[in-house]
Amino acid sequence: MSPDTARSQETRTRLLEGALRTLTEQGIAKTSARTVAAAAGVNQALVFYHFGSVDELLAAACRYGAERSVALYRDRLSTVSSLSELLAVGREIHEQERAGGHVALLGQLLAGAQTHPSLGPATAAGLDLWIAELEKVLTRVLAGTPFGEFTDPAGLARAVAASFVGIELYEGADAAGATAALDALEQLGGLVSALEELGPVAQRAVRHRLRRTGRR
Repeated sequence: MSPDTARSQETRTRLLEGALRTLTEQGIAKTSARTVAAAAGVNQALVFYHFGSVDELLAAACRYGAERSVALYRDRLSTVSSLSELLAVGREIHEQERAGGHVALLGQLLAGAQTHPSLGPATAAGLDLWIAELEKVLTRVLAGTPFGEFTDPAGLARAVAASFVGIELYEGADAAGATAALDALEQLGGLVSALEELGPVAQRAVRHRLRRTGRR
């Protein structure tokens, strides 16, 4: 990589990180070429040179931030061996993301999608990265349970992701309520864990019951 290319890439990265920091700290209403450039420590003309517009910069920053976050947890998710463990890991991720300001960032991105057309698809693409990781985990862990043949991992991954997004946004209005919702998910995980630990005969009975229910 030539020195000019390296400098250009460094500037782009600084702008992407500056955009994420500005969204988190100042909100979508105060995010502009000027405020992002100030956060990045560069001339605001470079926003337009590298991205064409503020909206395109925000869309790129959304994808950049999601890719970076998912990469942090990919190895941890790859070791999950049960649904109850997945819920526990999800809570760990939620706490870490909140502490890092990423929950507030998600709220700003979802709010901004109403007035910045490019943010909607970019935010959805970022969420799809999480959904893809969840689908891998669910496909793996459900295969050895009575639920394996009766569930759609792709649809369930979207439902889990939507639940956590909802809880994260709800937390801003009712922190105690959000905590109660997470506790309820952990209780559900405990019930699932109990089913996972059933012996072969009991698991066959559960599968038989699920098949009969599915035919109604």
